Amino acid sequence: MQQRSLGRTGLKVSRLGLGTMTWGQDTDEHEARDQLVAFVEAGGTLLDTAASYADGASERLIGSLLGSVVAREDVVLATKAGITRRSGHRTVDVSRRALLRDLDASLRHLDVDYVDLWQVHTWADDTPLEETLAALDTAVATGRTAYVGISNYSGWQSAQAATWQRAVPGRAPLASTQVEYSLLNRRIEAEVVGAAEALGLGVLPWSPLGRGVLTGKYRAGTPSDSRAASPAFEGFVAPYLDERSARIVEAVARAADGLDWTPLQVALVWVRDRRGVTAPIVGARTAAQLAAALSTEELALPGELAEALDDVSRA
Repeated sequence: MQQRSLGRTGLKVSRLGLGTMTWGQDTDEHEARDQLVAFVEAGGTLLDTAASYADGASERLIGSLLGSVVAREDVVLATKAGITRRSGHRTVDVSRRALLRDLDASLRHLDVDYVDLWQVHTWADDTPLEETLAALDTAVATGRTAYVGISNYSGWQSAQAATWQRAVPGRAPLASTQVEYSLLNRRIEAEVVGAAEALGLGVLPWSPLGRGVLTGKYRAGTPSDSRAASPAFEGFVAPYLDERSARIVEAVARAADGLDWTPLQVALVWVRDRRGVTAPIVGARTAAQLAAALSTEELALPGELAEALDDVSRA
């Protein structure tokens, strides 16, 4: 798999990342093992998780697999902090105390001494930005992470954070921003992509398949084994089961038919090759679904089809 530089850093990552939001919840140990092995064997390196995923179960599952199933040095291990979910309740705390506490917990769960990329999971108005960013500096200075990034920041928030880190000597520069981006959600193109490009941040799109909707699986209803049928993820998928999304999905399906591809391949390649993108993060429930994503490595969208998809998804 092709490797790309993460922003203006020396860190190389595979141009497709493996997301683990469902690991330890809807994806069990056996499926996770199969996915991780297939991903690394295909040349994938970027493995993304978060302290909040399945209340830490995702990180614990990864920790049980690293070393025994794949070598720690074969993956670029990325996690996030600042959000906790317990008993269905979501709490945001990006204070220095909370972030460093979450990082230490992540290291224990993952059973590692450091992570390669540590990201603030979201912005919060109630904490001074300089305090949040100071936690990133501490994490790098103490060797708990090699690189730092942000997630779910708007354009101006990204610019403020990245500028602060570069302007103050001794601070750890931001390497990346992880944001939602797909044919169903192109909001980051207005400001985030430009800010990231100007300030040297690699863009890591999450939900590049529109929370699974762009695969076409919901065209005839909700499959019983899909995320939309899962109590944990039903609300996550629901916003994209509307008329606008349906029109875009049909356009993707027509493009796929013309190329003899699958809708998943069309949607994923479109995001992967967009301006500023380093690596889309793909979450798969099964190893078969991951194999479909890995099949895109040798594919490239014809220019006219990419433009047509731009047009239909811009409205």
